[in-house]
Amino acid sequence: MDPMFCFQCQETAAGTGCTKFGVCGKSPELAVLQDLLVYVTKALAEVTTQARKEGKTIPGTTSHLIVDNLFATITNANFDSEIFYQRIADTLRCKKLLLQTLQNTKNLSLAVQWCPGSEGLLGCCENKEALYKAFDQKAQAPEVGVLATQNEDIRSLRELITYGLKGLSAYMKHAAALGYEDEKIYTFMQEALAKTNDDTLTVEDLVALTLETGKVGVDAMALLDKANTLTYGNPEITTVNIGVGKNPGILISGHDLSDLEQLLKQTEGTGIDVYTHSEMLPAHYYPAFKKYPHFVGNYGNAWWKQKEEFESFNGPILMTTNCIVPPKDSYKARMFTTGAAGFPGCMHISGENGTEKDFTPLIELAKTCAAPTEIEQGEIVGGFAHQQVLALADQVIEAVKSGAIKKFVVMAGCDGRAKSRNYYTEFAQALPNDSVILTAGCAKYKYNKLPLGDIGGIPRILDAGQCNDCYSLAVIALKLQEAFGLDDINDLPIVYNIAWYEQKAAIVLLSLLYLGVKNIHLGPTLPAFLSPNVTNVLVEHFGIGGITTVENDLKQMIMGA
Repeated sequence: MDPMFCFQCQETAAGTGCTKFGVCGKSPELAVLQDLLVYVTKALAEVTTQARKEGKTIPGTTSHLIVDNLFATITNANFDSEIFYQRIADTLRCKKLLLQTLQNTKNLSLAVQWCPGSEGLLGCCENKEALYKAFDQKAQAPEVGVLATQNEDIRSLRELITYGLKGLSAYMKHAAALGYEDEKIYTFMQEALAKTNDDTLTVEDLVALTLETGKVGVDAMALLDKANTLTYGNPEITTVNIGVGKNPGILISGHDLSDLEQLLKQTEGTGIDVYTHSEMLPAHYYPAFKKYPHFVGNYGNAWWKQKEEFESFNGPILMTTNCIVPPKDSYKARMFTTGAAGFPGCMHISGENGTEKDFTPLIELAKTCAAPTEIEQGEIVGGFAHQQVLALADQVIEAVKSGAIKKFVVMAGCDGRAKSRNYYTEFAQALPNDSVILTAGCAKYKYNKLPLGDIGGIPRILDAGQCNDCYSLAVIALKLQEAFGLDDINDLPIVYNIAWYEQKAAIVLLSLLYLGVKNIHLGPTLPAFLSPNVTNVLVEHFGIGGITTVENDLKQMIMGA
């Protein structure tokens, strides 16, 4: 038996699954603990679902726990085994207390019944070694983990739904940090998790649940968009410096804008500059952050280049969410985590949704560090979320009607370290001059510094923001459909060539499918967790396809050949 199995990300080993050690850097021990956390979280979701049927109210802390558990298991989010032991124990404790209130438990799965003893909960058990052993034994049990589902197609759909829910959890976590929550979304997430344990559901049932997950994905991204824009203002066209200053700095990466806001407030007047990295770049587009003069620019590129870029930054780095690459010893002491992120040996800044965090350790360390080493110079332009693009709607529509713009090319999604991803740089360079790229997510780093120019003042690369801002791209498409009086969104001059990496991309894909978008090209490879039959369903009903060569794909997508 292999020590682990994981195929949730695009870089999974040999395109089939990591079985010895995770390509992302997670160990077999960590992999099985994450499997066990998902297992007990699904069991808790079964209990909350039954409790709601019996008319009981589920505390917000329980919904937060489920969201946080899923978020922690997203690729590259948390590598700290100790945290997973704690989360498993917290989840078992929560499940046990809620289970005691139920009248009917006969339809719940065997997963609900498991607990390593009434007093065997981390934090209140003196014999932690015995508890760890109980957790490890259960994690290695045949009913835990991806391969516990024998039917390949059922397994594929269960995993697709689960990964979509993991992506949903990220967006709900960020929205909750700003005080925006939706009980209906929490309820759906828990019901859907419970259904992935239901052996009575057919392939057809799970296909329907997959599309419903996409619908709720749209709702969650709309909620986060509302949270971000009502808190920080609508993103606006912004020029961002990619050079460095002379002051010491703190580099913030990940996605959580609430963490950034608190860091900026706490560094005011300290002589420390704050820089964004990777998916934090779009923070510069929000008006509320522009009032901080020490919020000076973006440093570096996408997440996978952090080993070189964190080294040369010289100052502290704050990882607010996923996208951690296991750090080199040379800068590990300068890397801090918070929220769902974690790495052994890196200081974790505590604080839950909506609470004040204390970033003093980063600030004091920054004062002792040299200024960042310059790795590039220049500026990049972004801020083309839906409100800003709609403000330019007349100009955009006229450019389309006149033929100045013939195609919009959605190139959103994720970047990654595989050389095959250079395809996206080459594709962007080869696009005709009458095409405009719509992008969101860190995929943009493959082409956002290319000198592609503009069309009548409209930049040929329109960056809407983070991966969750793919919602903006959907809103833009729907508004253009309305403006042109089209019955079908697929009649627009828009093509989709999307790069994916992890589970937030999964919920974006499901959301696009729910909205009726067809003929999406997904690369650099199709997900390993899609069985041949499930892939065929996506191809036949939605026109999902892979990528080939730049030349062939240009002919198919742009030239219509």
